Amino acid sequence: MPQIAQLGATWASQLFWLVLTFGIVFVVVGRGMVPKVQATIDARDASVAADLKAAEAARAEADAVEEKWRAEENAAREAAQRKLAEARATAASATEAKLASAGEASHAQIAAAEARIAAASADAMNEIEGVAADAAQQIVARLAGFNVTKADASDAVKAVIRG
Repeated sequence: MPQIAQLGATWASQLFWLVLTFGIVFVVVGRGMVPKVQATIDARDASVAADLKAAEAARAEADAVEEKWRAEENAAREAAQRKLAEARATAASATEAKLASAGEASHAQIAAAEARIAAASADAMNEIEGVAADAAQQIVARLAGFNVTKADASDAVKAVIRG
């Protein structure tokens, strides 16, 4: 085979071109492209690390703000509960005072009305006794034919009514 026979004469030039080609590829790729790619990777890693650090700081700050807000909310809720209890107590005491005042006023009105009713009842009873005494006097005069004094008729009516 002629290709193998030529190998002895051309191997040095092929080896030279092989070393030269790999040298150029090494210089172009190894010294030109790889550092740029590595710099990009390093920059991306640094950016991600910075973003993670900023996110952690933001989360810590948000947790602190939330804790402060919860404390303020709890304090406001407690203050509102106190004010509500005070308002209920004030309203209850005001209502009790109004009810006591209204009760006293109604008791006074009831007592006055009972006194008027008792007086009217006594007046009506006296009037009924008077009318009954007159009627008894007239009935005795018509039926029995003799006259009874007004005082006797009144005493008899009172005895019948009260007794």
